Amino acid sequence: MAYTATDVKNLRERTGAGMMDCKKAMDETGGDMEAAVDLLRAKGLAAVAKKSSRTAAEGLVGVAVSGTKGVAVEVNSETDFVAKNDQFQDFVRKTTEAALGLAADDVEALKAAAYPGGGTVGDTLTNNVATIGENQQVRRMKTVSVSNGVVVPYMHNAAAPMLGKIGVLVALESEASADVLEPLGKQIAMHIAAAFPLALNAADLDADMIARERKIAAEKAAESGKPAEVQAKMVDGAVAKFAKDNALLSQLFVMDNKTPIAQVVEQAGKAAGAKIVLKDYVRFQLGEGIEKEVSDFAAEVAAAAGLN
Repeated sequence: MAYTATDVKNLRERTGAGMMDCKKAMDETGGDMEAAVDLLRAKGLAAVAKKSSRTAAEGLVGVAVSGTKGVAVEVNSETDFVAKNDQFQDFVRKTTEAALGLAADDVEALKAAAYPGGGTVGDTLTNNVATIGENQQVRRMKTVSVSNGVVVPYMHNAAAPMLGKIGVLVALESEASADVLEPLGKQIAMHIAAAFPLALNAADLDADMIARERKIAAEKAAESGKPAEVQAKMVDGAVAKFAKDNALLSQLFVMDNKTPIAQVVEQAGKAAGAKIVLKDYVRFQLGEGIEKEVSDFAAEVAAAAGLN
């Protein structure tokens, strides 16, 4: 029985299995759709679609650098056990390397990108879900680059080389030598990992976030009972402090807790005899922003045993 590309697509939509697995199933069953579905179910690949609804907040962050370009990628799993799995770690590493070849930060484009060894990143992800048995997601990516200088990677508490739970990239634009820029970049990356800046400078901070801080500050100022003009100054001061504390360039360097990062970079440039510009950075912390499901394991066991 002959089959078409549309048949393969329909089989993939019905089962959630990878495109190559669907094509192979159609080949093995002579194009019989129902037999192909049964075959994929027997192999466990059709269970992938059901797993995709489960919360994935564990996993790994990967970072990679090639020349003057670097990228960070977060891939999630349901449990920390999977993050220690060699197959999962290899997938995160190779997916991060594949992301280096993309022109823009686009997760869908990354999943459609070629995966070393054949197929696409997305197909390999689907197969991993089937074989490992947990939902996994390529969640996000961000690229930084410079025209002249370095991109320095740093992984806090690495689970494996360039894989861990907090990945940082620092992009330094300069004509100074790598011997100067790389140690500086690593120190700044360590600061970023610890201090969790929300933007490079105050102007880049999210407008909604600033508005929320202003509202909170206004409520606190109103409780003081002071004159309106004094309250206005209190609000402006609180918002300015928030911006200073959360913008990377104005944060105090964690190494001495007194020098702003902008000044650290400037001083390094003067010492090297070449201007250094902290152009961009990335800080990916595993699972940030994901609402984790809280389960009562004892209650689940009791329910399964019919004790409730």
